[in-house]
Amino acid sequence: MQPSMFNLRVPLPDRGEVFLMNTLTDAQLVVSEDVAALLDRFGTDGHPAAGRRVIALADDEREAVEVLKENGFLVTDRASERRTIDTFFHATTTNTSELHVTVLTTLQCNFACDYCFQGDHGDHNKFAEKMSPETAAAVGDWIERELDNVRPEKLALMFFGGEPLLNLPVLYSLAERMHGAATQRHVPFSFTIITNGLLLTPDVVDRLLPYGLHGVKITLDGDRDTHNRMRPLRGGQGTFDRIVENVRQVAGRVRVGIGGNFDQSSVDSYPALLDFLSQQDFADKLVKVNFKPIVRGPAVANAPKGVLPLMPVSAEGKPLAGTCMTSAGAGHGSVCDSCNFAEEKMSFLREETKRHGFPTPDGVHGGPCHVHMKHAHTIGPDGSLYACPGFTGEKGLSTGHIDDRVEGWRESARQKFDRLSPWSDCGDCAFIPVCAGGCLVASHTELGDMTRPTCHKRVFESALISLAHDVASTH
Repeated sequence: MQPSMFNLRVPLPDRGEVFLMNTLTDAQLVVSEDVAALLDRFGTDGHPAAGRRVIALADDEREAVEVLKENGFLVTDRASERRTIDTFFHATTTNTSELHVTVLTTLQCNFACDYCFQGDHGDHNKFAEKMSPETAAAVGDWIERELDNVRPEKLALMFFGGEPLLNLPVLYSLAERMHGAATQRHVPFSFTIITNGLLLTPDVVDRLLPYGLHGVKITLDGDRDTHNRMRPLRGGQGTFDRIVENVRQVAGRVRVGIGGNFDQSSVDSYPALLDFLSQQDFADKLVKVNFKPIVRGPAVANAPKGVLPLMPVSAEGKPLAGTCMTSAGAGHGSVCDSCNFAEEKMSFLREETKRHGFPTPDGVHGGPCHVHMKHAHTIGPDGSLYACPGFTGEKGLSTGHIDDRVEGWRESARQKFDRLSPWSDCGDCAFIPVCAGGCLVASHTELGDMTRPTCHKRVFESALISLAHDVASTH
């Protein structure tokens, strides 16, 4: 036996203990320093022969070894463990328990965010795609066919954009139809909406709740003044007060999560935002609060001062895949940790969010992303299929169409995505099961090659320390 390559540990010297985690089994143990030392006696990757030698054990040590084996901290050998990770990814990518479909009702937006080349800038909305009722009906047909082919245990939809509430007729019709289709097939159904919150009213929520509305995610980019600078209407009017009032009115009706996008000019305003939110009468109704860096391509002309030079606007100033940048990298884990500033601030804001009593992702559990899952799809406003919302609008990366048309370039893109396994280049990194090589949109945009991984190790390591102390505090 030898230690698993997916073992992680955080010393807890004040307690004389060690936090152990295995990212493949998700086992988390707080053990004595003696047990951690016992694990070390079985060798390391640097001394593989140690894993094969006979180790004399006392009775209590044998019991500890059995616990370590049961939880995946000790494995037979490295070759069998590599087969296990291959099995894990195959099972994950082909899993049929959930059919997950993201629908972009429109690429139009009513905001003019200063970090986004999409939105209500210039003539974008004049030419941005908007799903027609006819296309929406075809989307419904396609999803029903997938329900019958995949036979999932549940159906989940996410409405996105642009600003999805700018096309309420399509959103209403698809929500109602999919609720009926799932009910007819005895399949549990729910859906969520990612929205800027300006048009989110009690009437909208009440209309959708009977059809399975599970939650909404709304973006606030800092305190009132900062948000109004970052996310105004085209005429420059602020949006913070109206969004907060909308949250107040719907928070008792539906699950509400708050997201936010920060850069160097705005990050210091987030503690004030958290102070403000914690004082609101809806504070205890927020189900998640999570902030991440604004991301941009490396050579965007006229980029606002302070924007992190990271991702999703291309060097030509093209908006990332035409989709709202609010959820770039939000699938599972951040795409935005390639600079120390982002890493430090993400850790700082995660701890601030916890300190204010709000639920927030632990930063360790995240992947693999939906982009790797055979039965997770994104549908653009024209009915084109994509592996991920981040690629929507970049037609050359469309993997199919809801009308099942056969086109060589789409089939080529589909096969390319099917073959992707960026984690194969990650060596023996212990975070592979929860990262899977990072965000493919980041790889495509930052590196020009979606087959290459984007590394998030330092962010994971920081989050691991925080998780260790949280788990230890409950023991």
